[in-house]
Amino acid sequence: MLSAIQPTTSWYLILAAVLFGIGAFGVMVRRNPLVMFMCIELMLNAVNLTFVSLATGLTDINGQVVVFFVMVVAAAEVVVGLGIIVAIMRRRNGVTADDLTALKG
Repeated sequence: MLSAIQPTTSWYLILAAVLFGIGAFGVMVRRNPLVMFMCIELMLNAVNLTFVSLATGLTDINGQVVVFFVMVVAAAEVVVGLGIIVAIMRRRNGVTADDLTALKG
């Protein structure tokens, strides 16, 4: 019988690094504000995965508490940021991140 391979903390850290890299690459390359916003959320989730995996590996709950606060801040960011982006995209078609400089006033 084959034994199941159990993922270790390092596997989760590698996955989090890959997810963070994809998110950072998306923010740098893409110009669509919605895609950039999703990439930032992907980066936040990669950081959350890092906190949870290290908290589990060290048998400490502090990392999971930090994840809770990061999720609260991310939810507030989604409400405000997505509202602004959708409002701008309704008024103008083909909006890019460079067009958001018009908000400076």
